[in-house]
Amino acid sequence: MSARVTSSDKIEDLFPETPVRKIITPIERLMKVETTGGIVLIIMTLAALLWANLSPETYHHFWHMPFALTIGSWVGSADLHWLINDAMMTVFFFNIGLEVKGEMTYGELRNPKAASLPVIAAAGGMLFPALIYLLLCPHGDNSATHGWGVPTATDIAFVVGCMAILGKKVPHALRVMILTLAIADDIGAILVIAIGYPSGDGINFIALGTGFALLVLINVLFRIGVRNLLLHGLIGISVWAFFVKSGVHPTIAGVLLGLSVPAKPVLAKGKLAHFAGSVGGALSGEAKDRNEQYEVFTLLKRGARESISMQERFFKPLVPWVNFFIMPLFALSNAGVEIKLGGVEVPVMGAVALALILGKPIGIFLFSLLAVKIGVSVKPSYSWKVLWGGGMLAGIGFTMALFVANLAFDVGDRQDSAKLGILLGSFCAAILGTIYMNIVSKPHNETEEAKSEAA
Repeated sequence: MSARVTSSDKIEDLFPETPVRKIITPIERLMKVETTGGIVLIIMTLAALLWANLSPETYHHFWHMPFALTIGSWVGSADLHWLINDAMMTVFFFNIGLEVKGEMTYGELRNPKAASLPVIAAAGGMLFPALIYLLLCPHGDNSATHGWGVPTATDIAFVVGCMAILGKKVPHALRVMILTLAIADDIGAILVIAIGYPSGDGINFIALGTGFALLVLINVLFRIGVRNLLLHGLIGISVWAFFVKSGVHPTIAGVLLGLSVPAKPVLAKGKLAHFAGSVGGALSGEAKDRNEQYEVFTLLKRGARESISMQERFFKPLVPWVNFFIMPLFALSNAGVEIKLGGVEVPVMGAVALALILGKPIGIFLFSLLAVKIGVSVKPSYSWKVLWGGGMLAGIGFTMALFVANLAFDVGDRQDSAKLGILLGSFCAAILGTIYMNIVSKPHNETEEAKSEAA
């Protein structure tokens, strides 16, 4: 008679206690605390600001330290800043894409009307900051209207950090909404750059088309049952490389690859349990034939793997790497804005800051309300005042806004003023949004949310 495993049993208790596990277990528990990742991100952001202002030369030199990769006659060169922003952050966006794919299959976004809300809200969250900026910035001969695109972006990494600090104060449905909104926002930011600030090189449409063709190939392979991870990994890296060559930011490739991963397991529920029940003798060690026992355990291992969707198998192991390695590195290498007060153009700085602080929540709130009222989207399960708090957090523009500022203005006082506005607006949005959410949002409760959604 086999032992019955109850829900209170801990799988960890089945394994022997070792000296290494005594060290690792407390660290693992700390890493699972939601606020830990956000605290690490804040520490790295402050460290970057201090470093950039105490020794700007060493900060700039370190992150732009060149390196090269040589394969035969081919030589690829870049710097550390590129490695983090274009390569490592692709993994971050891949993980975001995986999370959204899970929600589209089983969660908050499985209803098309629910999925439309963050996309519509993202449009409002880009339009209103641009309008507020144009309303407040200098016009005439000294016009700064070319910077209209600066406050339109949302920095998803820092928004995720703030939501991690808030923990249970952020309803799961709002987290999904803000993540999806930020992805739509990033795609919109690419369009803003392409339309408002075109470069001399432009977009390489042949490389971009090849990248999309490979994405289609990955989806076709998944649909016909080809699940070889090495093959998909090689094609995925190729997709990323073609996006790099195209001139479109490669993090978009990360999102699209994440959305391509299947979110449904191969084995239906109950299949593995039925098989395990039929081979109880082998599991309990009663089988005399060791080859038979090996085959049973090998099948169980494969069955256990295929009972979990590929989306879950990728997403959960990547979370600690993203939270405690990629995002802190991203903050340390990007948050180092040198604060220069000499020659500051207050109107430009104020226009950028207010566009982020006010434009984002107003645009997101109004477009969401309009979409629900006209029936295009369904009302979210959380309250409108909680949605306003999410809109406030979306005002953290930071890295993408800094990138657009470099394109919009030449190096000088105006560019420095725009960057100070981004810094001021993003910090105010983060602080005010966090305080507001702490006041208006109760700790997340799945049961209460389900009831409100049903109502």
